[in-house]
Amino acid sequence: MRTLVLLMFLAGGAQAAEPVDVTLVLVSDVSRSVDDAEFQMEKAGYSAAFNDPRVLAAIHGGAVGAIAVAYVEFAGPSEVKTVLDWRVVRDVASARQFTDALEAAPRSFWGRTSISAGIDHAMQLLAENRFEAQRRVIDVAGDGTNNGGRDVAEARDDALASGITVNGLSIVNEHPASYTYAHVQPPGGLTEWYRQNVIGGPGSFVLEVREFAAFGEAMTRKLISEVAALPATHAPL
Repeated sequence: MRTLVLLMFLAGGAQAAEPVDVTLVLVSDVSRSVDDAEFQMEKAGYSAAFNDPRVLAAIHGGAVGAIAVAYVEFAGPSEVKTVLDWRVVRDVASARQFTDALEAAPRSFWGRTSISAGIDHAMQLLAENRFEAQRRVIDVAGDGTNNGGRDVAEARDDALASGITVNGLSIVNEHPASYTYAHVQPPGGLTEWYRQNVIGGPGSFVLEVREFAAFGEAMTRKLISEVAALPATHAPL
């Protein structure tokens, strides 16, 4: 009887994990230092990157030829949302479906900046999905330091202990309002702050953009690097 139950379980009771090359969570800053115009440029940049032929070629070049992507927005510690749950991107049609849904989604929050809450939420998504992947990546994009929730380096270290790589895209505000200066222009610069506090894991990197209009180009480079496991400096643009 036990043998029969086991055979029934193996035949239909358990669902095999779907293989992909990478499971990737995009974690995007929508705190109050990001105005609506900048938010729209972020979304347009994600859309341009996922529909770029070079990104699609990198996806096709993987062992499986597909990646799984989820998109998260964060502001303060209690303001974190999975805007787009897991979707598989493997070709032009699936990339367009992902970006159409992303562009149609309204902004989730205005508030403080809890990168740590965004990382923690992404870790949960990576732990509870239906995919089997050789690499798991959290991709954080933001224009300021962590000023809410738990220490961001602790969240990063927890992700690294779980075998997750955390990459960053720092958006440098050259002309911040006086009251946000320390938040968006920390000592040593935001990119160095990301390097010290946010990123980590095998092949991790942070890219810098100095205006939201350049977000799409930087995201294209990041996606090629993350999908193909290349150093960011070697990603073709």
